[in-house]
Amino acid sequence: MNLFNSALGRNITLMHPKYFIISGFIGIPYIKYYYVFLCFVYVLSVLGNTAVMALIILDQNLRTPKYIVVFDLALVDLLGSSSLVPKLLDIFLFNHRYISFNDCMTFLFFCYTCLSMQTLNLVALAYDRLVAILFPLHYVVKVTHRFMLSLIAFFWVFTVAAVLTTVGLLTRLSFCNSVVINSFFCDHSQMYRLACNDYSPSLVITVLLACLYIWLPLVFIVFSYVCIGYALSKVATAEERVKALKTCSAHLSLVGIYFLPVLITFTLMDKIHPNARIINLSVTSIFPAMLNPIIYALQTQEIKASIKRLFKYKMQSKMKVRRIEIM
Repeated sequence: MNLFNSALGRNITLMHPKYFIISGFIGIPYIKYYYVFLCFVYVLSVLGNTAVMALIILDQNLRTPKYIVVFDLALVDLLGSSSLVPKLLDIFLFNHRYISFNDCMTFLFFCYTCLSMQTLNLVALAYDRLVAILFPLHYVVKVTHRFMLSLIAFFWVFTVAAVLTTVGLLTRLSFCNSVVINSFFCDHSQMYRLACNDYSPSLVITVLLACLYIWLPLVFIVFSYVCIGYALSKVATAEERVKALKTCSAHLSLVGIYFLPVLITFTLMDKIHPNARIINLSVTSIFPAMLNPIIYALQTQEIKASIKRLFKYKMQSKMKVRRIEIM
């Protein structure tokens, strides 16, 4: 209790700066081209995720428990990109590196909430694939609309509470050492190190969040695919194995895109240049939102079929209009 009281005591006079300074990428030549590229990535992310959400809403065949998670993933990617990229471009492309204390807390909240929900959606999709392949006869009973909606709702409530706690602990710190954040956004791990009072609670919650949103999800996903691999090894024909693996290909691609840069950053944290760490984190935060809808459009048969049905319906509508005009 003394540890937390030292940071949350009532008699502490807190010193909050009026502004923080986002240092970003220092000494990298032609970095403005990277920002322009991020703008292109953001446009693709918005278009792609909006299209996936629209398909799921319009096509009744996609209103399944699995696509509840896919819809939420697209929503999270859209919200995450919109909360991060425009502000990032404003900071660096237009050199507005000063950000107020309250705006920084808000920026941190939305970024961490969306990034955390990305991970939990991948966990939900892994569970969906695990049940579909290991218990195909019980899939309809085990994975229902109500179950998936309840699971996603629980993930949202838990994540919002966890991130609000993280932000709340930051507001109980005094920032009298420095106001320069060595990152491309209001990075929690960089911010609490700027405090001049005890930041042990923030350090503890950083470790807890890393376990809850990186390591435990990764362990569960790896375990689920070990079980899937074992189950597929018992399947009689190679054709059935390939068919089952195809249903997992999109999800495996998403897992690789999200977790590999994160693992590289955590593994080589002390060995890589700070700029390399920042670029790697920015890629991890931004690129999955662009690639997720592309991967699902290219690798998921249901999405392909939905796009074909949509185009076929449009063509038929145009033909009807032309016939009416001729008549």
